[in-house]
Amino acid sequence: MISRFIIVVLVSVLSSTFWQMAWADERQAPMSLWQTVLPPPAADQPPAPRRPWVIRDREIALDMPLFQILKDAGARPHPRITVELFNGTTPELDITSTVSRSNDTAVIRGIFKSPSRGDFTFVASGNLLVGTMQLGDRLYKTEHIANGRLRLLEIDPGKMPPD
Repeated sequence: MISRFIIVVLVSVLSSTFWQMAWADERQAPMSLWQTVLPPPAADQPPAPRRPWVIRDREIALDMPLFQILKDAGARPHPRITVELFNGTTPELDITSTVSRSNDTAVIRGIFKSPSRGDFTFVASGNLLVGTMQLGDRLYKTEHIANGRLRLLEIDPGKMPPD
């Protein structure tokens, strides 16, 4: 009687342990590093000069908890992170290097996971994220507009002025 009870308890403990390990192995859904936001009314923002090398642009807002994880060089493994580009494209980031500084600045480098091809470099400082993403033959940049607001740009490299 006692030996059956021990066997039942042992089987229960082992099966729950294996179930938890199998559950933990499931891939988490990716989270977007930023979302598109509606720009404020035109009266509240300075007119942006038209730049011929900008194909399209839009204002974005960072997911701040995810951004803080991204900036932390000790945060490993990173959650699955995507970036929302244009035309519904959402490539997933594969972060290969994060160098954090004591002044709340970090440089984040990596590549895009398959099937996308390309790489990215971001500089995170405070609540801002500026950087460049090369995805296939397309070039994207994030830039600071004003008052902590950010803009995503798609760039035509052939029309960029020389440095």
